[in-house]
Amino acid sequence: MTHTELDLVERRGIEDMLNAKMPIREIAEELGRHRSSIYREIKRNGFVDEELPYLSGYYGMVAQKSATDRRARRRKLARHPDLRQSVIAQLKVGWSPEQIAGRLTFEGQTMRVSHETIYAFVYGPDGQSEELARHLPTRRRKRQPRHARRPRGLVFPPERSIHQRPDYVKTRETFGDWEGDLMIFERAQGNANIASLVERKTRFAVLFRNNDRSTTHLMNRLMAVMETLPQPARQSITFDRGIEFRSWRKLKPGIGTEVWFCDPQAPWQKGSVENLNKRARRYLPRDTPVAALSNRNMKAICDRLNGTPRKCLGWRTPVEAFRDEMMKLR
Repeated sequence: MTHTELDLVERRGIEDMLNAKMPIREIAEELGRHRSSIYREIKRNGFVDEELPYLSGYYGMVAQKSATDRRARRRKLARHPDLRQSVIAQLKVGWSPEQIAGRLTFEGQTMRVSHETIYAFVYGPDGQSEELARHLPTRRRKRQPRHARRPRGLVFPPERSIHQRPDYVKTRETFGDWEGDLMIFERAQGNANIASLVERKTRFAVLFRNNDRSTTHLMNRLMAVMETLPQPARQSITFDRGIEFRSWRKLKPGIGTEVWFCDPQAPWQKGSVENLNKRARRYLPRDTPVAALSNRNMKAICDRLNGTPRKCLGWRTPVEAFRDEMMKLR
């Protein structure tokens, strides 16, 4: 998926929605962006006035100017040919970006550049066209985050991509393939949330409450819920790439369930559970006091969802379709 910067229209939209007290998750959904992108945008381009704190906040025009100025700094090497050629020459003789930037400072050069800017140039379109990354002491496919963290490629490896998922799962031919997600509520409700699961063939829904968002707690609860089913009824499950699912490796040895992941920022690839979430929101709006929901409350909501006829099932209810499939396993 091609990365695109936020534009002025989106930044003005963020300002308006923040003024309307909308949660970040809703803002992200409205703009079609990941919530992390919105959090980052507000943190990086928000306005801070230390003398008059009440003026601090997020302003679309100010944020746009900050972003434009930052991009201009990053493109210093593109704007100054002499500096660019000097940096490229030093890269080709084996100097690291940090050594190049440090030497410019040591020599008292009026035109300087940071090692981060050099890395951004090397891994940017201009640097890639000249294959500059091959001159770095340690070459990588792409620039690692400045504050290194575990690469998401290791958390959600390529072989677990939804594109590697068997075709019969996509066509809903087999029973026992699920989709999972997490329903988040207003911050005032604390860390409690609700996990949502749906079986792809029968649209049978399962909802259960979590007291926190830790991945360990979620996976343990999920395994406890699904292990009551026979193995053929829990063959696989598809998640998005939320950090709450990073302990997915527990599922295969724990309950024998394969795990697949959607592409980044592509929740529509697990459309069944997204549809379930929308229907469940009628009974579980974002201001629901989740911690106060009992198991009986959760079961009543599931029964209502699973007892509603569905056109895609020939007007059978999900519970009827699920029961038929379970009978075939006996």
